[in-house]
Amino acid sequence: MPSWVQYAIFWQIYPLGFVGAPKSIDMIKGIDHRLDHIIDWLDYAVELGVSALLLGPIFASSTHGYDTIDHYRIDPRLGDEADFDRLVAAANQRGLKIILDGVFNHVGRGFPKFIEAEAEGAGSEAAQWFLPVEGDGSNGTAAWETFEGHPGLITLNHENPDVADYVLDVMTHWMDRGVSGWRLDAAYATPTSFWAQILPTVRQSHPEAYIFGEVIHGDYVGFVQETGVDSVTQYELWKAIWSALNDTNFFELAWALDRHNRFLEHFAPLTFVGNHDVTRIASQLEDTRHLPHALALLLLTGGTPCIYSGDEQGFRGIKEEREGGDDVIRPAFPEHPDGLLDDGLPIYRLHQDLIGLRRRNPWLVRARSEALHLENQQMVLKVSAEGNRLILAFNLGEADVALPAGDASSLLLGEGNLTKNGEGGTVHLKGHGWCVLSS
Repeated sequence: MPSWVQYAIFWQIYPLGFVGAPKSIDMIKGIDHRLDHIIDWLDYAVELGVSALLLGPIFASSTHGYDTIDHYRIDPRLGDEADFDRLVAAANQRGLKIILDGVFNHVGRGFPKFIEAEAEGAGSEAAQWFLPVEGDGSNGTAAWETFEGHPGLITLNHENPDVADYVLDVMTHWMDRGVSGWRLDAAYATPTSFWAQILPTVRQSHPEAYIFGEVIHGDYVGFVQETGVDSVTQYELWKAIWSALNDTNFFELAWALDRHNRFLEHFAPLTFVGNHDVTRIASQLEDTRHLPHALALLLLTGGTPCIYSGDEQGFRGIKEEREGGDDVIRPAFPEHPDGLLDDGLPIYRLHQDLIGLRRRNPWLVRARSEALHLENQQMVLKVSAEGNRLILAFNLGEADVALPAGDASSLLLGEGNLTKNGEGGTVHLKGHGWCVLSS
């Protein structure tokens, strides 16, 4: 893991939505210079306390950004290369790194090589960039493998050396222009041997690059070891956090944290409670009184935390499995932060407090979690590494409770009453309460 990532907290932006870009590239003529809209939010990001931006797709695409047509060109709905260079410079001036979304498993139907393959047929050089399927399409032309059945997303042939050279060149091209790393979209769908082939070369010229893969299910450790990525997306913990809070079942969370500990022996997972592909955490939780519990777990357990823009304001939005079903979780942001509603301020302040505590304790990136007390509705969690530790206490029930607090010495965050005696401390929490204790 690059040295700077130990201190990193990411703020994720889905640029096309964030800047209010048109839904299709065909809806504009020329170039819409919208990337400055993100620059206007960089001071907000710094005040929030994050140290890096994770940008969704910014390359030319037909619609949502994941149907790329040119990896070397900024999407004209966002701007041009000069706009991008200005964004990188503005971020660097504020000490913010930038990570890009690399969509290298598939391309859009408007990708030039695919247009060429369609025109010249399955025996052409261009056709070798893609994976054909047996039989003909409905129009009598060759049919092609698609990503998870989406007809607009054509799977690349990762066995083709030309594809490997192309992806390698794209990655190094943008890193040469100031990018600090990559999120590998749909990395789980690409052969691990492909990443193992090209990532060492990327790191030769950019040894401090942070590269992580989108992996939802499966063998996280094996994927990291086989590909050479620094990390993967920790969907298991994401699901366990909101599910345990909704079901008042901390045993589910304890099980997931035990697996998380084992992952941490090999790499620091990219952790989150929201992103551009899932229902907003404020909508996912059935009882919003448990939102602080979710945030404390995100920011004070092991891994590299990532906050999805808007979650720090308590934005709501439910993802739907239909065309356009992501729009509500990818909204346009006001022109400036002062255009936000005041009702999100308490959640924003809580994020600041938790991020501040996280940044004062960078050892948390490798912290292991141990349940000191575990019931369906209550949990006391010790997070520790390098001789340091914090105690997290949670109550999901209506009644006030007294929970063992181990050797906790003082209250850091939340609302709890700590009493100490000869056998150890006790923390008193109100119904649906939480707190963080020093130890």
